[in-house]
Amino acid sequence: MQVTKAQGIVGAILAGGAASRFGSDKAMALLQGVPLIDHVATALAAQADTLVVVGRLHGPLVSVPDHPVPGLGPLGAIAGALRWARANGYAVVLSAPCDAPVLPSDLVPLLGGEGAAYVAALPVLGWWPVTLTDHLATWLATDQPRAVRRWASAVNARAVTLPTVPPNVNTAADLAALDR
Repeated sequence: MQVTKAQGIVGAILAGGAASRFGSDKAMALLQGVPLIDHVATALAAQADTLVVVGRLHGPLVSVPDHPVPGLGPLGAIAGALRWARANGYAVVLSAPCDAPVLPSDLVPLLGGEGAAYVAALPVLGWWPVTLTDHLATWLATDQPRAVRRWASAVNARAVTLPTVPPNVNTAADLAALDR
């Protein structure tokens, strides 16, 4: 079954990280005068039925906590988004990190389809059906690795290679390079 926008996609901006390599609040760092998180929100809004921000408060967006607790990295954020999506009747979470401000406009056809999928070069950019909610909760409750790629492999998610990898801002130098 192909899930389309009209069938319930939650765009989840993962924004709870410590940004230790960046040195300040990365989500609010400006690219062309606009916070990184807002670039991501704009890109996801065109591809999802609703938006949430996971791991922080941000303006009018619904704020969703990591699950089961903060500090579990992107998987905790994805788990929080999945729980929220399932509880609110949505079919799938389209996750994106707050530090990837230039996203493809065709993520739904690229990632959507049967089961889960993620961008091979940026695994936090993914398509996660809510049917995976309990599996991820169990994964996080055990001594499993916290790497998105490892969990994605365990649920047989497809790794999708994009023609152009979305830039990921990890350092101030990355941001400066994008802002040119």
